Amino acid sequence: MLPLLRPTWPAGVRGVFTTRAGGVSIPPYADLNLALHVGDDPRAVADNRAAAAAAIGLPAGALAFAEQLHGNQVALLDARPATPPAVDAMVTTTPGLALVVMVADCVPVLLADAATGVVAVAHAGRKGLELGVVPAAVRAMVTCGADVERMAVWLGPSIGGCCYEVPADMQAAVDAAAPGAACRTTAGTPGLDLRAGLEAQLTALGVTRVGRVGGCTAETADLFSYRRDATTGRFAGLIWREPDG
Repeated sequence: MLPLLRPTWPAGVRGVFTTRAGGVSIPPYADLNLALHVGDDPRAVADNRAAAAAAIGLPAGALAFAEQLHGNQVALLDARPATPPAVDAMVTTTPGLALVVMVADCVPVLLADAATGVVAVAHAGRKGLELGVVPAAVRAMVTCGADVERMAVWLGPSIGGCCYEVPADMQAAVDAAAPGAACRTTAGTPGLDLRAGLEAQLTALGVTRVGRVGGCTAETADLFSYRRDATTGRFAGLIWREPDG
């Protein structure tokens, strides 16, 4: 079994975060790299994706990936698309379709309204936070019948404010869009706490059930970190509505 981070969800919804353990990729992508765009052997990535699907009890064809661009576009999916959509958030109400967000320092965000069966993922790095990709995902969920007061959201492992040093002007720009994101690193330099900024954005929208799982990617050897390693793999957050019956 793959080691998975398994936050608690309401009945009818499941969501997990992978780590870098349990796959077949070799260094510098070892072990469970799920990304095709980082230079890894595509055959190894396919095996890793199949292993991740098996670990959550779904076929590999049930995983829907996106071509993530650090933007705020959202795709509404009824089925797995033939080509990954060029978006940073996806929403579905289709049972058994697992939405996947891949990261290596950015925040993997999983969202659900179990009462209506609306689930979503978002890829929220510095730019996505500034551009409001998570609020865009929430609004798309509402168009599908979700209610912000019922939503449950988990923010997965990401680079922490302890390690995410940025220029002061960049810090100010992001904090203006997501008040609370600005912080000081452990070195005393200007930094960003991406998850704090996302929590503030979600609270402003009326979402109150927001949790965090996992630590700082740059400080955790069991997770991929682009800032720490540059050439590396990607771990993922996956969410799905349980198949009917």
